[in-house]
Amino acid sequence: MLYFRRMIRPLYSTAVARKMHLKILPVACLRVLLALLLLTLATAARAGLDINEVVRLALADDPTIAASKARSQAFSDNAIADGQLPDPQLNTGIYNLPTDNFHINEEPSTQLRLGVKQAFPRGKTLHYRQRQSEWKATAAMATAELGARQLILEVRKNFLELYYQIRAREIVAETRTLFSRLVDITQAHYATGRVNQQDVLNASLELARLDDRTTRILNAVDTNRAALTKWIGEPASLPVNSSFPELPPPPSRGQIESELPGHPAIRIETARLEAENQSIRIAREQYKPGWSAGLEYRKRYGEDPNGDDRSDMMAAMLTVDIPLFTKNRQDKRLSASIQQASSVQLTRDDKLRELKRQLDTDYANWQRLGERAALYKSQLLQASTANAQASLNAYQSGVTEFTTLMRARITDLDVRLADLRIRVDRTKSQASLLYLAGENP
Repeated sequence: MLYFRRMIRPLYSTAVARKMHLKILPVACLRVLLALLLLTLATAARAGLDINEVVRLALADDPTIAASKARSQAFSDNAIADGQLPDPQLNTGIYNLPTDNFHINEEPSTQLRLGVKQAFPRGKTLHYRQRQSEWKATAAMATAELGARQLILEVRKNFLELYYQIRAREIVAETRTLFSRLVDITQAHYATGRVNQQDVLNASLELARLDDRTTRILNAVDTNRAALTKWIGEPASLPVNSSFPELPPPPSRGQIESELPGHPAIRIETARLEAENQSIRIAREQYKPGWSAGLEYRKRYGEDPNGDDRSDMMAAMLTVDIPLFTKNRQDKRLSASIQQASSVQLTRDDKLRELKRQLDTDYANWQRLGERAALYKSQLLQASTANAQASLNAYQSGVTEFTTLMRARITDLDVRLADLRIRVDRTKSQASLLYLAGENP
C-alpha cells in the first residue's frame, strides 16, 4: 500500500497544482494504473530463482542433448543412403592392341570397349541395413530424451540442496541471534552472582559453534551455486525464491511401474536390440548369392577382307557370387551377430530391473519422508519451540540451570533443521519419481 501511495502522489500533486481533482481522471485510466501497479508488486514478489525457472534455463541450451539429436539426424540420413543400390561402374579400354606397332586397324580382334555394370547386394541386405540405421536413429533420439530427464533430475536436486543450505543459514542466523542474547543475559547474571563463570563460557562456546556451522553452510552454498553454474551459467548467482520449491505430484507406483518399459533408458536398449536383430538378418542374407549385371559396347577398327568395315559388337554380362565356403565367414558373422543381440537383450533386462529397484527405493523414501514431515509439522516443531521458550523462562526465573536451557535451544535448532532436511529430501525423492514416470517439464 505504501508503494501504491508513492506512485500516486506525483499524479495527485500535479493535479492539485493545476487545480484539478483526481476524480476527474477517467475511471478506466485509474483501473489501468492500478492493474499496472499490482503487476509490478507481483513481479517484485516473485523475484529470485525458482526450481521451474532453473530447469527451463538448463534445458534451453544443453550441448549433450543437442549432440544426441544431431546423431539421430545423422543416422536418419544414413538410413536413406544405406537403402540405395551401389553406384554403377563405368569401364572402358582398348583390347587386343598389337604391341609391335600399336596400330588399331591391323588386327581384327582389336576393340574399344565401353560398358556399364550394376551390382545388386545379396538378398534383402539393403533393406535390413536401412532398418538398422533407422533403429540407431531411434536409439540416439531416446538418448536425447534420457539426457533431458537426467538433466532435469540433476538440476532439481542441485537446486533443492542449494535451497536447503540457504534456508538452513537463515535458521542458524535466527538461533545465533537468540544465543547472542543469552550470552548477554548470562554475563548480566554472572555480574550479579546468579551464575558461575562456566555458564558464561558455555554460552560463548555455543555461539562460536554456531559461527562455525554458519561458515560450513556458506561453503556448501558456494559449492552448490558453482555446481548450478554448470547448467545455467551466471543466473546461478541470483537470489533464490524464498517459497518452498514445489513439483508436480508423481503418479501412483503401479502406474509408474507399468510405464517403465517406455522409459528412454529402456527404449535405447530396445532400439539397440532391434538394430542387432537387423545385423542377424543381414548375416543370414550373406548365404544368398549376390549378382551384378553389365552391358558393354565394343567398337572394332579396320576392314574385313572384302573391304567392308568390321561390325561393332555388344555384350551382356551377369556375375553371380557363389557362397560355397561359409564355415569361416558367413557362419562366424551370423554367430557373432546372435551373441551381440543376446548381450544387448541381457543389458536391457538388467536396466529394467535396476529401474524397478530405483522405483521401490524412491517411492518408499517419498512415503516415509512424508510421514515424518507430517509428524514434525503436527508435533515436533511445536513441542521443541515450546520447550525452548519454557526453558528460557525457567532460566530467567532461576528455576533451571543454564545447561538445560542450552540443550533446549540446540534441540529446537536441530528439530527445525531436520524438518527442513526432511521436506527437501522428500522433494528430491519426488523428483526421482518424476524422472522415472516422465513428464512434460
